[in-house]
Amino acid sequence: MWEGEAHRVAVLALPGVLPLDLGIPAQAFGTDPHYQVTVCADPSAGPVRSGGFTVSTPAGLEALQDAGTVVVPGYQAPDAPLPAAVLQAIRSAHARGARLVSICTGAFALAAAGLLDGRPATTHWQQTALLRRLYPRIDIRPNRLFVDDGDILTSAGVTAGVDLCLHIIRRDHGAAAANARARALVAPPQRSGGQAQFIERFRPDARGEGLAPVRSWMLGNLARRQTVDELAHRAHMSRRTFIRRFQQETGTSPMAWLTAARIDWARELLETTTAPVEQIARLSGLGSPAAFRAAFHRHVGTSPANYRTTFQRTT
Repeated sequence: MWEGEAHRVAVLALPGVLPLDLGIPAQAFGTDPHYQVTVCADPSAGPVRSGGFTVSTPAGLEALQDAGTVVVPGYQAPDAPLPAAVLQAIRSAHARGARLVSICTGAFALAAAGLLDGRPATTHWQQTALLRRLYPRIDIRPNRLFVDDGDILTSAGVTAGVDLCLHIIRRDHGAAAANARARALVAPPQRSGGQAQFIERFRPDARGEGLAPVRSWMLGNLARRQTVDELAHRAHMSRRTFIRRFQQETGTSPMAWLTAARIDWARELLETTTAPVEQIARLSGLGSPAAFRAAFHRHVGTSPANYRTTFQRTT
């Protein structure tokens, strides 16, 4: 793809740009002969401060006009309004066919430009609730490392940005080119965008306390079989009323909440014990070892064994 002249990549540094996020596309594409990278910023915003230093950019928003790819790294205060000139430059780049890429909270800039409405996207898991609240028309994929929606690609934080850049190189120039960049970056050559972000827990927080005693009982009895009818009986409600109230308080169904709680407990056991998978499957209430592995992979995006290798705590 893009034979001959190097593909132009404009990296847009917004005020409060996150240093690691800014460095990822510069490092991933900057030394690859297939790409020509320019870091740019809105000159009307003054010096771009990033962490404890100031970023000096060689170009202004005009760099977006002829870039084949525009990357927006994450930035602080993603709910703060962006200048109209910045939003218009992003919209114009998209309208003429540029590929748009965001890392971490850079998705908020694409959303503010109105380009994510009705489309799947992700951001850092700590900011998904804010993104959903500000831009409810986005199809937010909160657990994804990155989302490739063709001409717009979004990723979670830091290392997921590396994954996305390698994915782009793989998409543009094949696996060998991506693997070569991965070796240079000392990064895994490929992590699927479908792999889940390693969030603190999958079980959603409750927005009400009316059914707190029932949820407490559920958490204390994860290993045993639980049914909606039994839980409704404990809540002294009809099945239909219980499901409706549970949804109101947690944003999800009783069984989905229970499965998320079981996945969280299984993750903790994998991190803190050497218990075999068969035992963890039983203790978490996720069924047979095969059923446990399938449920774990569906939620976390990797196997229990790989998760343990990555996160098991040593003392």
